[in-house]
Amino acid sequence: MSTPAEHEPKRERTWIYVVACVLLVGLALWAVLAFSAVRSSNQAEEKADRFITLLEAAGVSAPSQDQVVRVLGDDGGAACANPNAALSRATLNSMLANGATGPGARPVISDKRAIKGQLLIIEVYCPDELDDFNASIEDLKTDSVTGS
Repeated sequence: MSTPAEHEPKRERTWIYVVACVLLVGLALWAVLAFSAVRSSNQAEEKADRFITLLEAAGVSAPSQDQVVRVLGDDGGAACANPNAALSRATLNSMLANGATGPGARPVISDKRAIKGQLLIIEVYCPDELDDFNASIEDLKTDSVTGS
């Protein structure tokens, strides 16, 4: 089977190539602009450094600055979206349970360090929420239960 001969005029093929190239250049430009908008700011890096310093002072192994900047940005990300909302409190309380699901789930006396990370995030990224968050967790029963 042979390929049929091309009967389209050269001018028509030229338009197809030009439109394809313009679309390709437009998409490439959009990609460059979209990804450059994701670059971290100086403020995000400064807050990440402060957060990492506080984590290390608390005796916790800290993630890299790049990881902290990607997750928390310069505004704390999801951790500061509304840390005192009912859903956020319920999520935190569910993480401080025994790990079972359904009727076997029970609250436990968790380690003091279990909520330390959240407190540090709020302290660095959204300090205006800190007093309300402290008030919401003051009733939690914590202790030094992991032995370190």
